[in-house]
Amino acid sequence: QVQLVESGGGLVQAGGSLRLSCAASGRSVSFISRDSLGWFRQSPGKEREFVAVMASDGRTSDYADSVRGRFTISRDNAKNTVYLQMNNLKPSDTGVYYCSVSAVYSGAVGNVYSWGQGTQVTVSS
Repeated sequence: QVQLVESGGGLVQAGGSLRLSCAASGRSVSFISRDSLGWFRQSPGKEREFVAVMASDGRTSDYADSVRGRFTISRDNAKNTVYLQMNNLKPSDTGVYYCSVSAVYSGAVGNVYSWGQGTQVTVSS
């Protein structure tokens, strides 16, 4: 199993930046270098939605249209860590952000086999 722990959330004004980190550990952590790592978010009353995903090669990535050009996902396989740099934040970016591990390169919730506990991001106007 893989355990994921997010950090870096907080309260920021619109236009500001935050950097989220997600560190993986556990008996199966050595295998996640072969998997896709991603970020999702969930706001109250809404379903969990895809934000960004990065393939195992560390170069191929995809983003939700709502964050493209503002957010950047990256990964450090040596540290078993995935990051999400969030710039020019908007109030609509508010939510709980979850990191994820998927065996396939996908933004679908159903393909995720491990989730972090989530970190709150609040953007004030």
